[in-house]
Amino acid sequence: MPRVLAIDYGQKRTGLAVTDEMQIIASGLTTIPSATAIAFLKDYFFKEKVEVVLIGEPKQMNGQPSESASMIKGFVTHFSNHFPDMKVIRVDERFTSKMAVQSMLDSRLKKKQRQNKALIDEISATIMLQDYLNRKMF
Repeated sequence: MPRVLAIDYGQKRTGLAVTDEMQIIASGLTTIPSATAIAFLKDYFFKEKVEVVLIGEPKQMNGQPSESASMIKGFVTHFSNHFPDMKVIRVDERFTSKMAVQSMLDSRLKKKQRQNKALIDEISATIMLQDYLNRKMF
């Protein structure tokens, strides 16, 4: 069974998470510089079969698009131009960064590790992906 990949795209960094082949568990894949995202994904899709890509959709508390929404929309267009056959699902990413930090606190990571923004981005992508899997199962 192909995997599902989640992308938490940001101006500087992009967090990536992926499912296992049974699409049951989400795991952090890596965090990459955003400028290298398309090249990284080309290589990854060559090596791994992926059927769906989730891309975070940043929203404000009132449901309106956030400031970074237009930047991410540009990435989605760029992504779709490079991977026209890949199914893309936009998912609400509100609170994922806060949840990632809380997860790091709950895991008792040291302060230095909790300040690692790349790790926060990767965990945020994992939270988005696991939430999608949980909703898909029910």
